[in-house]
Amino acid sequence: MYSREQQQDRSRLAARILELARDSILIHLRFLDAALSRLRPVERPGALGASADASALYYDPLLLLRQCREEPDFGARLYLHTLLHCIFYHSFRYDKVDGPLWDLSADIAVENTILEMRLSFAGLETDDEARAVLEALSGQAGALTAERVYRYFRRNPLAQEEERRLRRLFGRDSHELWRRQEPRELLLSEEQWKKLSERVGADLKSFSKGKTDSESLEKNLAEATKERYDYAKLLRRFTVMGEEVSVNEEEFDYIYYTYGLSRYGNMPLVEPLEYRDVKKVREFVIALDTSASCRGSLVRAFLRQTYSILKATEHFFQKVNVHILQCDSEVRSDVKITCGEEFEAFMRKGELRGFGSTDFRPVFSYVEELRRKGEFENLKGLIYFTDGYGVYPERMPGYDVIFAFLREDDKQPEVPPWAIRVVLEEDALERQDGFSG
Repeated sequence: MYSREQQQDRSRLAARILELARDSILIHLRFLDAALSRLRPVERPGALGASADASALYYDPLLLLRQCREEPDFGARLYLHTLLHCIFYHSFRYDKVDGPLWDLSADIAVENTILEMRLSFAGLETDDEARAVLEALSGQAGALTAERVYRYFRRNPLAQEEERRLRRLFGRDSHELWRRQEPRELLLSEEQWKKLSERVGADLKSFSKGKTDSESLEKNLAEATKERYDYAKLLRRFTVMGEEVSVNEEEFDYIYYTYGLSRYGNMPLVEPLEYRDVKKVREFVIALDTSASCRGSLVRAFLRQTYSILKATEHFFQKVNVHILQCDSEVRSDVKITCGEEFEAFMRKGELRGFGSTDFRPVFSYVEELRRKGEFENLKGLIYFTDGYGVYPERMPGYDVIFAFLREDDKQPEVPPWAIRVVLEEDALERQDGFSG
């Protein structure tokens, strides 16, 4: 047992270590000052990591001092490691991922960023071994952002021994607090950290020219701050006001209605309103890129996900006008869907055609031809499921367009400014309704 005085001395020493670590980061990496000001060290028994909202760096003085005895620069490394988790807001992703695998992927992304900067004040003895591992992993997974490393490990599961080795090499803090939803005094939202990350990106360009090799930092910031669209919400854009025959429960009063029947026989006092306006999907186009790079199983899984969203949100009329086009360098097939049953039948029996190269322009030309022929009364939009490698049309069509990409890729051309870009997770598609192709 430690005496009260010894505990106080330990607390003061640990606090001083983190204070010096913070000063070192400010001196060498000025672009991190705004984010650093929001991460406050807080003493907490048994803890060594950030809070779920990334507002506090919790630390146990005894744990910190033990680590610093073995590695003198551990305090600075821990502070910077945890700060980068916050800037990339890794703690806010837990509701969508496999927790343990995400922990490892996030640690690898952060450590890769730190090692790339070659900081003299935050070095560890295992850095050379870690760099060799990262170089090999980068050759296989590409840019080492947490999202890409996570997807790579999902497709290429690690052996237990290798996973333990990687956790030993790259783990610095505990992510246990990321999983907890407990009351906190300094609650920061993901949106607030996004603004801080954008500030870091802007300051990075001003402060670090020629001073810091920050390619990995820039890529992780780009991944963290990029616009993310909810496919389900976007699908609801393709709606029109339509008239559906039904009793409007909100405007119909059964008290007056039944009183009239009882008092006057067959004469109700209020007639029911038989019509009400509801939002239903009416007309849109689904274009399926069946080029060689889009596997048939993923195309079917995308269709299944789209139908599940429509069905769950009750966006179908009894009759709809949806055209499902299959295309590569030309339109290979056009199946018209007029009801939910036909959509289900297409998913069960539909034959995929194409598997050549990709050109987006024929689909838009084909849809314009359908419009000229009067096939659509009020076409709301087109959803193009693709890998992104193709030639885009130059002119903006007269309807909304969503390009739903199979995966993120730096080499993909930018979508036109009039289109919406959505990146779908391959793993999530393959898990859709248990479908795996």
